[in-house]
Amino acid sequence: MFDVDLWPTTTIVLWAVLMIALERWRPYQVGQPFLRREFWTDFVWFSIVFSMAMGWVVSTLVIPGLDAATGWSTTRGIRDWPVAAQVAVSFVTHDLFIYAFHRAMHRNRYLWRLHECHHSVQEMDWAGGSRGQVFENLITGTAEFAPIALFMSPEVAVIKPVIDACWGMWIHANVDVRSGWLNYLFNGPELHRWHHSAEVYDTNFGTKLAIWDWLFGTAYLPSDKKATRLGLAEPFPTNIIAQQLFAFRSYRV
Repeated sequence: MFDVDLWPTTTIVLWAVLMIALERWRPYQVGQPFLRREFWTDFVWFSIVFSMAMGWVVSTLVIPGLDAATGWSTTRGIRDWPVAAQVAVSFVTHDLFIYAFHRAMHRNRYLWRLHECHHSVQEMDWAGGSRGQVFENLITGTAEFAPIALFMSPEVAVIKPVIDACWGMWIHANVDVRSGWLNYLFNGPELHRWHHSAEVYDTNFGTKLAIWDWLFGTAYLPSDKKATRLGLAEPFPTNIIAQQLFAFRSYRV
């Protein structure tokens, strides 16, 4: 009999398989190998090891510490709302936070140090979106899961990460898709690849919803060219430890 507790993992794995199939069927960057440069670093270290470690830190240390200082979990919050409504609230509010924080990381040179690791991917695919600096992930993870743990039902803490994982794989996938008018509502590969381009990466800051970019004037979606040159203008380390420590290098005078 199928174990209902396995559905989040099963969903994520099946979604990854679907992304791989779509990348093989209709690639955006034709000829990109499945085992691209640093694939195993992104898949093993970032998608699995760092993801689990950050989840443990946020749920075991950060959120209990925050609750001990505030007592927020003793309030009902929105726990009495239907679970679907709670998920929707988390979806929209966290996405707006990510848009604002994401945009700030591109504008502030100190915050950019936490984000440039994510932009160091030179060949994007379904696993590339997991790359990131641990302190950035700690901030965004806390911003997402603290409100869920303190004000929402436990079911939201199971459903929301599945949405995050699947959507993250989708927007970074090497898939040639044309979303048409949906690009004004939702973020997908067509929009997000431009965010990772070396030319116009200060655009398309939304993660799931594209409405923030169109509303605040940061959307970019040309119809006459493709985003082919990805990554950073300057060299970035390939060693996993060096990638994390690179954020703390000295500034040039």
